[in-house]
Amino acid sequence: MNVTSADGTTIFFEQRGDGPPVILVGGAFNDRTTTVGLAEVLAGDFTAVNYDRRGRGDSGDAPSYAVEREIEDLAALIAHVGGTASVFGHSSGAILALEAAAAGIGIDRVVAYEPPYATDEHPRGDVVAEVRAQLAAGDRDGAVATFLKVAGTPEEMIEGMKQAPVWGWFTALAHTLPYDLTICGPDGRPRTENLARIKIPALVIGGGASDDALRSGARAAAAAVPGARHETLEGQDHGVLQFPETLKDLLTDFLK
Repeated sequence: MNVTSADGTTIFFEQRGDGPPVILVGGAFNDRTTTVGLAEVLAGDFTAVNYDRRGRGDSGDAPSYAVEREIEDLAALIAHVGGTASVFGHSSGAILALEAAAAGIGIDRVVAYEPPYATDEHPRGDVVAEVRAQLAAGDRDGAVATFLKVAGTPEEMIEGMKQAPVWGWFTALAHTLPYDLTICGPDGRPRTENLARIKIPALVIGGGASDDALRSGARAAAAAVPGARHETLEGQDHGVLQFPETLKDLLTDFLK
């Protein structure tokens, strides 16, 4: 199935289950297949929608990018399910979910799992321009490596990934990395003035097994959203979407 966003871009989605609608937003290197497990877990209680963000999978794209276009994509999906919906976002998708909630597009509850906000004193520099330049030169491997370094991945781990099947998946989605970097903002820090505009129930989750940077980012997001609830999912890390059952109770309790 698909909807048409405000700029004419086609957004492809899947829908399963019956109940209050919840839309699932993936992060970098994700398409709708990454969130299908969580959609299946939630489908017993909700109408779960997982979709290809623009530029991925079966969705279209546009010549230029702005975060506002992705918010409009979510608005089109929300209109399709009746005008209001809860939204769950993972990683940079969590930041997108929070920005969409601040924009007031019909989101009634928002859940953000480990929005990767920077909380240290070292700005990351103009990484978007660097990644765009690498992509323009046809260097998808370099673009992926640059992104992973910014995300805190050790050099030796990146080299190991290059030899693994997952690297092909990463490079296939490399053209969308500037989108996720733009969503995270020029310095990666929480845009507190936007988050302060969120007036709906919000839940921010950090993984108990995640590194300090990710857990700090989750705490910073929760502190910036008025009345937000913060929870730690013990035993889980940033790869939680591989174990969707671990999210079921927490999400069902909050979203119902």
